Amino acid sequence: MDEDAAESVANGSKPGRPRGDTRERIQAVALELFAEQGYEKTSLREIAGRLGVTKAALYYHFKSKEDIVRSFTEDYARELDALIAWGRDQPRTEESRAALLAGYSDIVERRLAVLRFLEQNQAAVHHLMTEHEGQDRKKLFRQQFETLRDLLAPPDATLRDRVRASMAVVSVGLSCMLFKSDAVDPAELRAIVRDTASELAGLPAPASRD
Repeated sequence: MDEDAAESVANGSKPGRPRGDTRERIQAVALELFAEQGYEKTSLREIAGRLGVTKAALYYHFKSKEDIVRSFTEDYARELDALIAWGRDQPRTEESRAALLAGYSDIVERRLAVLRFLEQNQAAVHHLMTEHEGQDRKKLFRQQFETLRDLLAPPDATLRDRVRASMAVVSVGLSCMLFKSDAVDPAELRAIVRDTASELAGLPAPASRD
C-alpha cells in the first residue's frame, strides 16, 4: 500500500483530510481501548478494528502500541513546553501567573485521557518512559511540574508560597480526574478547578491566555 492509499484508508476513505487528524484519531481510539480493557490486553488489531481500518493502514502511522503511547505523551510534553515558554516571556504579574495556571488547566482538560492512562498503567509507563532512546520522560514531566511551580512562585518566594503553588498545579489534574464523571456541566467543573487552583496559589480569578 503506497503512502497516499494508506493515508486515505486510515482517514476513513476521505482523501485530503489533514494527516494530523488521522494521528489524533488513532491516539483517541487507542486511549479508549486502553481505558476499557487495559494497555497490556489491547492489540494493534483491536485498535485498527475500532477505527474501521486494516492493520496495515494503522501500521503506516504507528508500528506498535508503544509508538502510540510515546506519541501522545510527547504531544502532552510539547504542549507543556509551549506553555512554559510563554510563561517565561511574561512579566511576573498576578495576571500573567493566573493566565499561566488557566493555560495549564486547558491542557489538562484536553489531555485528561492521557493523564488517566499514565495513572492507570504505571508499570507499562515506567518501562516506556525510561527505555526509549535514553530519554527519561518521567524526569521530564517532573521538571515541567517544577518549572510551572517556579513560574507561579519563584525559588526565592517563601516556603508557604511555594507549597501553595505546588498544590495549585497538582490540584488541577487531580480534580479533573476525580470529578469529571460527576460534573453535569463540564464548564462548571472547569471554572471550579481554575478558581480553586488560583485560590491555592494566592492569585486572582484566572483570565484566558491569548
